[in-house]
Amino acid sequence: MWLKWFPWRWIVRSAAKRHGFLDPLEIMSRLQNFAQPSEVAAPLELLRAGAVFHARGLINSQAIQHNLDWIWPYWVECQFDPHDDSFVPRAFSFTHINLTQRNWTAVGLPNTLQWPIIDARGLLTPFLDGWSIDAWIIHENAPALLPSKCKHARQQLLLNPNLEVITTTQNDLASITSSVNCCVEKENLQCSLRIKGRSVQKGYLAVVLRPYNPEGISFVHDILQLKDGAGWRINEKAKVLFDQKPQTQYLSTYTHGDVFSFLSGQQAKSNEIINHVKCKVGMASAAAVYPLDENMTREINLHIPLAYDKAYERKKEIYHWNNPLTHSAQLSIPDEKIQFLYDAAIRTLVLHSPHEVYPGPYTYKRFWFRDAAFILYAMTAVGLNERVKRVLDIFPQKQTPMGYFLSQEGEWDSNGEALWILQTYCALTNQKPDARWKHAVIKGANWILRKRLPTKKPSAHAGLFPPGFSAEHLGPNDYYYWDDFWGVAGLKAAGILMGQYNEQKLQKKYNQDADEFMCCIEKSLQYAQDVLGRSAIPAAPYRRMDAGAIGSLVGGYPLTLLPAEDERLIDTINFLFEKCLVHGGFFQDMTHSGINPYLTLHMAQVLLRANDPRFFDLLQTVAKLATSTGQWPEAIHPQTKGGCMGDGQHVWAAAEWVMMIRNCFLREEPGRLILGSGLAMPWLTVGKKLSFGPALTSFGIVRLVVHCEQSQISVDWDAQWYDQAPMIEVCIPGYGMCTAAPGEDRIVLKKKM
Repeated sequence: MWLKWFPWRWIVRSAAKRHGFLDPLEIMSRLQNFAQPSEVAAPLELLRAGAVFHARGLINSQAIQHNLDWIWPYWVECQFDPHDDSFVPRAFSFTHINLTQRNWTAVGLPNTLQWPIIDARGLLTPFLDGWSIDAWIIHENAPALLPSKCKHARQQLLLNPNLEVITTTQNDLASITSSVNCCVEKENLQCSLRIKGRSVQKGYLAVVLRPYNPEGISFVHDILQLKDGAGWRINEKAKVLFDQKPQTQYLSTYTHGDVFSFLSGQQAKSNEIINHVKCKVGMASAAAVYPLDENMTREINLHIPLAYDKAYERKKEIYHWNNPLTHSAQLSIPDEKIQFLYDAAIRTLVLHSPHEVYPGPYTYKRFWFRDAAFILYAMTAVGLNERVKRVLDIFPQKQTPMGYFLSQEGEWDSNGEALWILQTYCALTNQKPDARWKHAVIKGANWILRKRLPTKKPSAHAGLFPPGFSAEHLGPNDYYYWDDFWGVAGLKAAGILMGQYNEQKLQKKYNQDADEFMCCIEKSLQYAQDVLGRSAIPAAPYRRMDAGAIGSLVGGYPLTLLPAEDERLIDTINFLFEKCLVHGGFFQDMTHSGINPYLTLHMAQVLLRANDPRFFDLLQTVAKLATSTGQWPEAIHPQTKGGCMGDGQHVWAAAEWVMMIRNCFLREEPGRLILGSGLAMPWLTVGKKLSFGPALTSFGIVRLVVHCEQSQISVDWDAQWYDQAPMIEVCIPGYGMCTAAPGEDRIVLKKKM
């Protein structure tokens, strides 16, 4: 008890004043004034992640700017170049972080946890947050080919039989092509790197070990040449194996500078053979050198075992790619780019759902209920339901004894998301909920009820959730409608699940609670409408309209709590179009400070529901923002078009792309199934066939085929209905709308003149 009375605040203030610092308690108090009073100022998980992120940035600030004669990764070469659009001044920056080129692509096999990533210039990082492998071509009397310094590169993702990233860089004298994939050799998972180097004059192909990755420095303290120079052992643990012995090898430490200085002649080459170095700074580097004759192409193959950690996937089955894709919905469309982006997105979803589901292969390789709900929704809708089920079975383990589905403290959307996706999975698969979920569902719904504020207080937030930390980076702690809509959806889902558990009393209770919660939201929205003088929905009741309003669209998509043509949704969209579009995509000012592909698609989904043709403009914008490997970072720099926030391969964005394509072909509204409403005219090429399926809907499993003819279009569907066939509306832009007769499975529409 004495700790309660100990004068901590006085001691902290006095110590700060004595050493010339600002009063930290005063600063915290000032910061909290910008937010609504909340029980959690910021999630501990977020603070922890931010601390780790900026710790890396602090190391970067000490390592990079004082050593610009080193060869750095692509993002550094751009961001530190005063002539590049990516340049970021460093004057008062405490940490140096990749803010302009956060782009990478993961390769791997289903059901494994090791996902090597490749950046936009072919830099390979085999292990999470680890060192990297690169390749250079060195000439004695001509410029070297250094991929990270190349302004242009060709990069593609091959999908079959395994994911493979191929990157080509070149200059006037040479070219380097690297190919990276994962495979199983003798029951061991490994990353394979094939490097082809070609030069028109004599030179050297160098395979180089780099103490960094696309985020910055990754320490290399120890490098040992393996027997006969056949590879390296790195940090006394991982190995890189060469298929042929190099002519020469160089190892260097931070004291002796980058190994590039040995290759380029900047540092005298010692005759002493060094096969082992230790670097206390953690900036050791190495190069394996292979000679190149004139007009010669040389190929080097590297193999990197990924199972050096004994905790690796020994107990899990390693699948080939065709196994999980067998029953997934297939797309066939004349637009090659849209086709590729869909196929790549499906594989992104499979790769990142080994047992849990992750929003990214690197920065976001951890679990959140929010991301999981959207990702699992897309996976279920396209038939990956077996993978979804094993993730959902883990949900109860992540629930606190009080019923909180905890991803991060202070975020109140997670319970609604968890309950909603559990029920949505059951609806789309026509399965009864697992008996093991029941207790978790009840606890989760009751948590929502306890968390809500009293309803009797005469305020715009009566009955809503308390102020919480921004779920979608919407701003400081506030009474976010995003959280409230999810709360209603969670209670509705719990009511349906209780009915399937034959718990009629709880079913009735949760349904009534959901309706009462929604009434409180409606009253709050009316207050906001009166204050703003327009129908648009702000992020929270006391907020002006700003980019945070994007979160309020969740009431329309995916939750459909608001009607498709609700004027409040449409006015919100109109505001976002007017104030928040940059280069045709939604620009999130809050935290992200970039163009958000997945939030742009949220806007498109709301417009698609309202039969507003602007949805297709947003869809095309997102397609243009994709990398050449078919990926999107979480947010995109408006000038460089490189990633500026979050993971460089954002799985939520891939999920939204899958749902966007699925809903263009078929989507549900209450009591009816709508076919073809997103099939825009550019796709409807005469003589071509479009198809999608089999896709899961709440009415049944459906496959859709569209034949385009000169003046008409035919729409055929093959369905396995779970119960009676729903009302089916065929609605093709430019061809009108028609309601199918009972039992009908084909409709022909005439082109409008």
